[in-house]
Amino acid sequence: MLRTFRIGGIHPPENKLSAGKKITPLTLPKQVIIPLNQHIGAPAVPVVKKGDLVKTGTLLAKAGGFVSANIHSSVSGKVNKIDNALDASSFKRPAVYIDVEGDEWEDAIDRSEDYIKDCALSDKEIIARISEAGIVGLGGATFPIQVKLTPPPGNKAEILIINAVECEPYLTSDHSLMMEKGGQILTGVVLLMKAICVSRAVIGIENNKKDAISHFRQLAKQYQGIEIMPLKVQYPQGGEKQLIDAVIRRQVKSGALPISVGAVVQNVGTAYAVYEAVQKNKPLIERVVTVTGKAVSSPSNFLARIGTPISHLIEAAGGLPENTGKIIGGGPMMGKALISEEVPVTKGSSGVLILTKAESVRKPMYPCIRCGKCVNVCPMGLNPTFLMSLTELGDWPVAENNNIVDCIECGSCSYTCPSNRTLLDFIRLGKGKVIGIQRARKS
Repeated sequence: MLRTFRIGGIHPPENKLSAGKKITPLTLPKQVIIPLNQHIGAPAVPVVKKGDLVKTGTLLAKAGGFVSANIHSSVSGKVNKIDNALDASSFKRPAVYIDVEGDEWEDAIDRSEDYIKDCALSDKEIIARISEAGIVGLGGATFPIQVKLTPPPGNKAEILIINAVECEPYLTSDHSLMMEKGGQILTGVVLLMKAICVSRAVIGIENNKKDAISHFRQLAKQYQGIEIMPLKVQYPQGGEKQLIDAVIRRQVKSGALPISVGAVVQNVGTAYAVYEAVQKNKPLIERVVTVTGKAVSSPSNFLARIGTPISHLIEAAGGLPENTGKIIGGGPMMGKALISEEVPVTKGSSGVLILTKAESVRKPMYPCIRCGKCVNVCPMGLNPTFLMSLTELGDWPVAENNNIVDCIECGSCSYTCPSNRTLLDFIRLGKGKVIGIQRARKS
């Protein structure tokens, strides 16, 4: 019997319209806009100025603290300006604008065909190279990887878990990467195992990707300590705590980190980025992005440079449909509506979902009927309708005591509510308020 996490969960229509589509390298735009905050933590500090000439892979900004990440140029050209730019959260934040002039790469980057080689680097040297490359978690959280690979004192990693679940409907960027770069991903897994000094890794893949499961099982025969684990299709299995529960049957306590149960979780795309950083000295300057939707003429998986405007991807997928209602950055469950097509691709951009006008209209909201469905599907064991009420009332102490901060914002509660209540919207608002109060308390 296939494993899955033990609390809550749903199975929305998968709609993997771009499954099986090869990864297509995207042409370069005329200008890229590279945000300085593409990660959780402090924004990077620019080391270039207007008029500077840069190459593909040139360092643009240094990490602004321990929890931060370097930012590199994804193109060659001239720095047009450093100014605020609209990001996926609809806020304007500092970014480096670069006018594209060709595609000249830094000499230190190995641009030869992909290959596998033994790594003689120590664990600390591997982590240092990952840090220099500006790698963050590519599953959406964008946590700087060097931080996750450096457990706090008193904690020791026992197992590396690779998130190859891709449970979000529509998205296929990870699936396509697994099918085309399997050997490189497994090399990245070995490097991550060495970095955290563990001898066991498990790659969790949902059972709707049988081709990837078969492909990885064949490849994994060449590697010691790597297990491929098929998992039941269940959303949101890509959440760290849910994946840990599914794979090793350990539950992370409220407020605790995965390392507290001996686990380090990394996304499959992150493993590939680690391979490129360590083996090829290549910083994180591009990633696979799915462009999809029921009205999209050619749902695709693109290899896009960081900073490329979303409009450039949409055009490559056949253009914006006439009946477009919303453009979502990410998938339909955890993605956010974009207010402009000019929002750039960032390290955390997994997909662009175009919804029709009919799909974009919210249904009328009715009073809660106390059916308990939202409670049953919450993967964190919370009471969503109660947390929504507390947010409406502004009762932050009770909201905090009822673990509103534990919400992973998966949207399962809103999806299942028969009264069409905007549970997640309110919980997200309340969660942000409580986090602000907690930060103020600590300072």
